[in-house]
Amino acid sequence: EVQLQASGGGLVQAGGSLRLSCAATGFTFDDYAIGWFRQVPGKERWGISCILSSDGSTWYADSVKGRFTISSDAANNTVYLQMNSLKPEDTAVYFCAAQRSRSCTTMYKYWGQGTQVTVSS
Repeated sequence: EVQLQASGGGLVQAGGSLRLSCAATGFTFDDYAIGWFRQVPGKERWGISCILSSDGSTWYADSVKGRFTISSDAANNTVYLQMNSLKPEDTAVYFCAAQRSRSCTTMYKYWGQGTQVTVSS
């Protein structure tokens, strides 16, 4: 059974850091796009970062570029999102997703449960 497990959320002060993890079971990240999304109440889920296992390419939304870093650990089948210089507007539920694709612009089939990130001012 394919599963994604997101973890690492929490409460942090503005300017602080958190590292989110997305662990996959039931499949390996070969030729997959793994994305991170976030959602606040009443708004759509929004993509903020993606990594392609095929070539290691990464993508970031402008809102997080320069502050967040996505990386993958193939040996542990885990993707990380290092979040630095956090701002109150980064507060959201964060989700990871995966799809067999060589493009970040894809329909993601597999989703993890969300992990809450709260940034206090």
